[in-house]
Amino acid sequence: MGILAWIIFGLIAGIIAKAIMPGKDPGGIIITIILGILGAVVGGFIGSALGFGDVSGFDIRSFIIAVLGAILLLWIYRMVKR
Repeated sequence: MGILAWIIFGLIAGIIAKAIMPGKDPGGIIITIILGILGAVVGGFIGSALGFGDVSGFDIRSFIIAVLGAILLLWIYRMVKR
């Protein structure tokens, strides 16, 4: 996927992660995009290490992995910012 597709994919994953874990987070939309993109990478790495697959395109499995990775990073981000 191209960089623009990853940004859009990350934005959607980040928005869903913030919807699942609501709360006040500094940074706004930029942090949401960054957490979503990094969540896709982290989720893909963890998913491939555990044998679930990786984030390889726009399909439901990749999207779930990306959202779970973004939730993990959002949780870590909140713990560090406290």
